[in-house]
Amino acid sequence: MTILPSEMTAIEISEPGGPEVLRPTERQVPQPGSGEVLIRVAAAGVNRPDVLQRKGAYPPPRGASDIPGLEIAGEVVALGEQVTSLQRGQQVCALVTGGGYAEYCLAPAAQCLPLPQGLSLVEAAALPETFFTVWSNVFDRGGLKAGEAFLVHGGSSGIGTTAIQLAKAFGAKVFTTAGNAAKCQACKELGADLAINYRDEDFVAAVREANGGQGVNLILDMVGGAYIARDVDLLEPDGRLVFIAFLGGAKAEINFQTVMVKRLTITGSTLRARDVGFKAAIAAQLQTQVWPMIEAGQVKPQIYKTFTLEQASEAHALMESSTHVGKIMLTVTGRRS
Repeated sequence: MTILPSEMTAIEISEPGGPEVLRPTERQVPQPGSGEVLIRVAAAGVNRPDVLQRKGAYPPPRGASDIPGLEIAGEVVALGEQVTSLQRGQQVCALVTGGGYAEYCLAPAAQCLPLPQGLSLVEAAALPETFFTVWSNVFDRGGLKAGEAFLVHGGSSGIGTTAIQLAKAFGAKVFTTAGNAAKCQACKELGADLAINYRDEDFVAAVREANGGQGVNLILDMVGGAYIARDVDLLEPDGRLVFIAFLGGAKAEINFQTVMVKRLTITGSTLRARDVGFKAAIAAQLQTQVWPMIEAGQVKPQIYKTFTLEQASEAHALMESSTHVGKIMLTVTGRRS
């Protein structure tokens, strides 16, 4: 039986601020409660909400760890009461509400998924945050169906690269926006039918030209701001607009008569504060409908660069530069038992 240490290295946010406020610290190794498991972390994903939390703009939900990190992969080393679905020694990836930037992290057992066959622990750690988010918002909330036209803004981001691949794998026609020619080319290589450099082209005109004069049925928007009214213009009748972030601002002026006449649905969601039952349902859908696609090589996490846990500040600086395509990861190589 593995003997666990009493303390672990973790990355804390010493105060709200820039990447330099992320600092290694010593914390007590947490103990799993009912329905939870303790995971010895091999890798953790870096995501935009981590950056917002570091800046003081996205506090963790009540009861969540103050340590950043929303997705991990590693080995289950301890089980809480009433956990029967997992075993010690099992390798899993997991969606968590915080605590991922550490040597050990708690996760609800229901939010753990087996590693897809053929993926490394680092690759598996890149799955939960974006795949849970995309599945919930594009397929559940957005109702994307085969044959529909889909636009995702920010196609080179972790969310974008996931959305492009999944939408294409499920039979949609996929459009995306990105910030330069290299990013647009990367999006096309992932399956986008059209990638629009938003600095040079109007995405509304470009999509209509490429789609026979028609707009799209579903838009996943993490930009907001000036894009909102243009999204509404681009949607076809009975179209859906789903927001998951507002990097360009949360306020806009739109013509709601257009919304009414086209019978549009405008919605949005956040995932972190949702309860375990909600996330467990997404996990079950991913395992049955998406994991086989990953194992078949149809869909794959796109990892841009990997840092060590102690280099979290460098990883955040890269995230904020927006020069990356896909995921930024942290690997944990400290004490293991």
